[in-house]
Order: sequence, then C-alpha cells, then structure tokens
Amino acid sequence: MFKVLVSDPISDLGIQQLVDADDVSVDKKPGLSEDELVAIIGEYDALLVRSQTRVTERIMDAGKQLKVVGRAGVGVDNIDLPAATERGIIVINAPDGNTITTCEHTFAMMMALARHIPQAYAKTINGIWDRKTFLGVELRNKKLGVLGMGRIGSEVASRAKAFGMEILAYDPFLTEDRANKLGVKLSSVEDIVRNADFMTVHTPLTPETRHMIAGPQFEIMKPGMRIVNCARGGIIDEQALVEAIDKGIVAGAAFDVFEVEPPEKDHPFLTNPKIIVTPHLGASTVEAQENVAIDVSEQVLHILRGEAFKNAVNMPPVPGDVLNKLQPYFSLGERLGSFAAQLAHGAVEEITVSYSGDLADVDTQPLTRYVVKGVLSHHLGSDQVNLVNAMHLAKTRDLNIVVNKSTAHKGFTNLVTVTLRTQSEERLVAGTLLTGYGTRIVQIDKFPVDVSPEGNLILVKHNDKPGIIGRVGTLLGNNDVNIATMQVGRKLVGGAAIMVLTVDKAASKEVIAELVNLPDVNKAKEILLV
Repeated sequence: MFKVLVSDPISDLGIQQLVDADDVSVDKKPGLSEDELVAIIGEYDALLVRSQTRVTERIMDAGKQLKVVGRAGVGVDNIDLPAATERGIIVINAPDGNTITTCEHTFAMMMALARHIPQAYAKTINGIWDRKTFLGVELRNKKLGVLGMGRIGSEVASRAKAFGMEILAYDPFLTEDRANKLGVKLSSVEDIVRNADFMTVHTPLTPETRHMIAGPQFEIMKPGMRIVNCARGGIIDEQALVEAIDKGIVAGAAFDVFEVEPPEKDHPFLTNPKIIVTPHLGASTVEAQENVAIDVSEQVLHILRGEAFKNAVNMPPVPGDVLNKLQPYFSLGERLGSFAAQLAHGAVEEITVSYSGDLADVDTQPLTRYVVKGVLSHHLGSDQVNLVNAMHLAKTRDLNIVVNKSTAHKGFTNLVTVTLRTQSEERLVAGTLLTGYGTRIVQIDKFPVDVSPEGNLILVKHNDKPGIIGRVGTLLGNNDVNIATMQVGRKLVGGAAIMVLTVDKAASKEVIAELVNLPDVNKAKEILLV
C-alpha cells in the first residue's frame, strides 16, 4: 500500500482518484511545520503540496521512502530541486492546469477595458446615470498584438479570432510555418507596437523581457492602444505606461499583475481612471484549482505504480558511469546554448549539437538536454524550462534538434559545438574543457577565441584596423565599465574580426549603442551567462 501525504489545502475533487485507488492511502495534514514534517515524512511514498509547504533538503533526507513530490500548480520554487534530484525523488507540477483560466481572465480584462465596465459600474451604483462618458470600442476588426505564443498566448489568439480580430503575434520561437497553422500574422515587437489596437503579453519575466514595453516603445506606439497584462509584473514599465496614458498615447490598460505585489497604497495604477486592476486572479477559478490537483494526482499515481508519467521538473536518473563523464560538461553545454540564443536573430528553427572526440562514444542525451535548456531558457525563463521538459517545449515550438557525433578530436580531447539556424542566419558557438583552466568557449562563428563562459560579456564585431581596441576601451572606461579580460579573434589581417570583453558589470543599452557608433565597429552585443 502506497502512502501519500497532502500537506497543503488541495481540492478534494482533485485528489479523489488517489483516495479511490485500492493501492493508495491518503493523509491530509495541512499546516505542518518543517519539524513536524520531518518527524512523519519517513513513512510516506509521495508528498503533495501547493505553495505553502517548503520542501527542504532536510525533509527529503527524512523521506527515506519518498519517490515523488507533486506540486499542484506551476511554480516549484518552494521545492529544493537539486536535493530531490540527488536523492532520486521525482518532482512534478501541473503546467497546463492554469492555461484556460488565465486566457479567460485576459479576455475578461480586455472586454472590461474596451467597454469601461468597472468605471461605469462604480458610477451607476453611486447613483450617477452616465452614458456619455463611457463610449467604448468593439473588438471586431481590431488588431490584437499577442506577445508570447506559448500555451496561454495561443489560446488567447484562438478566442480573439472568434471575435473577428486580426492577430499580430510575436514569440522568439514562432516561425512563419507555425504562425500560418495558428492563423496569426508573424510580427516583431515593433510591428505590434506600431500597428495593433490592443496588446496582451504572455511571456515569462526574464532579463530579456523585463520592460520590453517601455519608453522607446511608447514613443512609436499607435495612438489609442489598449494594453492587457495577465502574465508577469515587470514586462511593461509601469511608470512609462502611466506617462503614456497621461500623454494620450495609450487609451487604457488592464493589469492583473504588478512589479511588486501587493502594490503600495500610493501606486499610480490604483488611482488612474483609465487603468483597471485585479489582484493576480489569473489562476483563481474553481476549475483551475481542481485541474492542477487532478493533473498532479494522476501523475503521482503513475509514478507510484511504475507507469509512464509526464511533467517532471527535475533531471531523470543517469547511469553513474555516464554521469561521471558528462557532468563536467553540463554547465558548458547550458551556457553554450544560452550564448548562441543571445547571438541569434530571428525565430530559431533548428538546434544542432555536434560532439567531437571522446564524447562521441558516450550517450550524450543528458548533455543535449542542457544545451536545449540553455537555448530555451534565454527566451522562456529558467523557471519555465528544465532538463525534463526542454525537449517537449522544443517539440511544441516545432524546433528541430539535430545531434552529430565524430570521433575526430579537432584539436581538443572533446569539443561541443552548438549551431542555431533561424529564418535569416546560422550562429555557431563551440566550447571545451581544458585541464587546469576549466570550461572555455573556443570558437564563435568562424573566429577562434579563448573565453571563460561566465558573467557579463560584450561581443564586438569590427574591422581589423589599428586603434579599434583603444577606442572601445576608452569608451567603456569613460562609462565606468571595467574590462576584466579581452579576446580578439580574426581570420585575416585587416578583415572582419570579433572582440570578446569580460566586464565587471553589465553595460547599459546606451553604452552598447555608443559602441556601435564607433568607427569600424559593425555590431555590439551584450551577453549574460549565469
């Protein structure tokens, strides 16, 4: 008989299949302290939580029989994933359970925004019959810009089409072919900002997406834009949005999320008559709470019975001999993927991972997962991508994964090469492990280099001319950006070359723009590897 402990309030209907199972015994004990959990967890095979229980390494140490921890929801930041992986405990979540409810809340906000429903309601119940002030707009024949075409964004687009809206869609992994299948128009962020009537964001919050809609975007925005954010606070610059509303650029906004939650009492959103707010209700429906519990309960049952399962968020077991050979390359693989993703322009269509040397004789599938995770995490966020779901996420985005192997050493005992193909270009990054020096990037596109893959980097593409290094160094120094290391790669004297700078802190966008304006500098790009 398998024993399951439910330590947080979870829908009874959601766990009913566990209660009804002949080979499972369920105990519900919400509100336990860490000490109380440690005292009893040793007798359980599975633990079900929401967000209240923190599943620590100490708890898992005590859980000698623990096979699986199930999170009835998406985020797993309350669970020590490395500790679980080390102990062979599977951690699963329910990533699909909130999709429809968040999509529907987005549409509720969009309709409320279009027809001034909260404002009209407030006046009406206060005895003011005011029909003239609240002249709304129809959704039909309007252009809706959807930033982020994952599960939720795709559902929003599907429903918007039923309202007769034209969909302009942006996603870093959205290709022309997939856009056609979804019935949307592949667009850039700038296209959406300039041309859409409504805009809704459905991206994770990453360094790449933080303030992706800010002052520069509002300056070129189509007047009368209406903006909805039911994704994450911080994707849209809140202060810049208020200023855009005051200037008449944005007609109104509807936000379910804030940069800081709950917001301060004097937050400008709370008093602006053109902004509608709700307290992060995107996943707050009876059905969603039941769905996530049903999903995770089903997978827990599969795991306990030794059946196929999905939605694991930590690394699957790897044979010890393979792990010993690959583990030194895991960090390198993920950072090569992240580096390549930050270099590539356009929607990624194919990821090619090439292994040369001794690695060709090893099952490199676990290492390939790290590479793919690195590519996807840059755009989707590290909290959305893990070693188990990376391949699945790549498949859902029609990303082709190619693995090549060669026993030729190519100057190194082992060489890992990552090539990304987009609709417009191919970008290549290669790395290795050097005894005594650790992981190194040894090639970027056609240029040989020797760079440690960590921290803040600046990649400068330039013409190989005298004085260029001095000009770059002077500009950075004048902007208080200290250079730690510098590498220059070139193929021909006087031809195209690259410069890779390791700097002590991130350079601002303005500094990067100044670099591009230097004589003989063609491109400059900041790369962050963490």
